[in-house]
Amino acid sequence: MSIRCNVLDKVQTEIGWCERLYEDKSAELILYGRALGLSHSEAEDVLQDTFVALMRREIPPERPERYCLRCFRNRALNYRRGLWRRMTRELESVRWFERSESETSSERAAINCLAKLSAEQREVIVLKIWHEYTYEEIGELLEVSPNTASGRYRYGMQKLTARLKEKDYERLESFGEPIALLDPTPPLSEA
Repeated sequence: MSIRCNVLDKVQTEIGWCERLYEDKSAELILYGRALGLSHSEAEDVLQDTFVALMRREIPPERPERYCLRCFRNRALNYRRGLWRRMTRELESVRWFERSESETSSERAAINCLAKLSAEQREVIVLKIWHEYTYEEIGELLEVSPNTASGRYRYGMQKLTARLKEKDYERLESFGEPIALLDPTPPLSEA
């Protein structure tokens, strides 16, 4: 009887780690899937496939979060390769993120700007901000140097900042009449 209890405890512990990992990381992984170019439903499918594979493991991996992210990324990239999925993805690209009723216009502008970045820059930004990865960890995951990861992040953030400033400028111009600029005051010695 005690052997059976030990086996049941072991199975529950092994499933428990996977369940906790799912609860902690599923939303982040779906967002990462979106950054990789999947639709929301495709990201959910890849997430499910990833966790089915994780649950089939006899023992948990040494670093479950890292292993899970790597597994998810590989499955997402494989998933994207199909022709029909590519056509669906291109039609869906208009809606990169799902809209939320509580979403502000600033959030929508940021999402639109993020969607316009290159896939490499978008991927690094999501990994850095939402997953809180270091450049070394991002480099390891993407199989690039940490400097390359850092550069993609920096240039992507510069593009985002510039585009968001343009949006703010456009928004500010729509309020009221333009203001004439005055010549600067001459120095005191000339007055």
